[in-house]
Amino acid sequence: MKNRLVIAFILLILLSTYKPQKLYLNNTFNIEEIEIEIENNIILKDNEIKINLISLYNKNLIFLKTSNIIKVLQKEDFIKSFEIKKIYPNKIKIKIFEKNPIAILQNNKKKFYLSENIKLINFTDDENFKNLPIVFGNKNDFKVLYKKLKKINFPIETVKSYYLYKSKRWDLKTYKNKIIKLPSNNYTKNLENFMNLRKKNNFDKYTIFDYRINSQLILK
Repeated sequence: MKNRLVIAFILLILLSTYKPQKLYLNNTFNIEEIEIEIENNIILKDNEIKINLISLYNKNLIFLKTSNIIKVLQKEDFIKSFEIKKIYPNKIKIKIFEKNPIAILQNNKKKFYLSENIKLINFTDDENFKNLPIVFGNKNDFKVLYKKLKKINFPIETVKSYYLYKSKRWDLKTYKNKIIKLPSNNYTKNLENFMNLRKKNNFDKYTIFDYRINSQLILK
């Protein structure tokens, strides 16, 4: 009986003085390297992106939430999409795809770049984009026009400017100073007609191709 009491007393002391230790995380998994790879790289700088991600260093790679990286990357206006990969034991690799501006939008004295899917990109005066065509109008109406141009394989690279009138019709000016005056609606056939005329020998004689009157073409 006495032995049982002694054993019970010892167990009570041991249990009352036990302190659980904190979970130990091996710092082998702490982030030491961030690799940035940028596709179509013109504007974005990998060093600048690394600086924005500097808070990730020494974070544990196992428990790192990619949402923390996504929040930082989404602040970069020229990032189209990205891929994030954890490389154990201590590295993150981020592949970034840069947006490709296809035009400069001039609207109410404000300038923006337009991406391939006609999204606005904040304008920065960059030499790489100085020869982009200028859109005088709004992005929604231009998106409709651009889709039609792409659908018929119109030579978009030849267009210098797009001008939208209040009547919701477009003028297109080429780099060779040809002006295409389109009607407000149903102008796909007009654009196709212009494409066919480009193949004619007398094409260079004319500067203005006026399609505003239904079923007529006025050349000047």
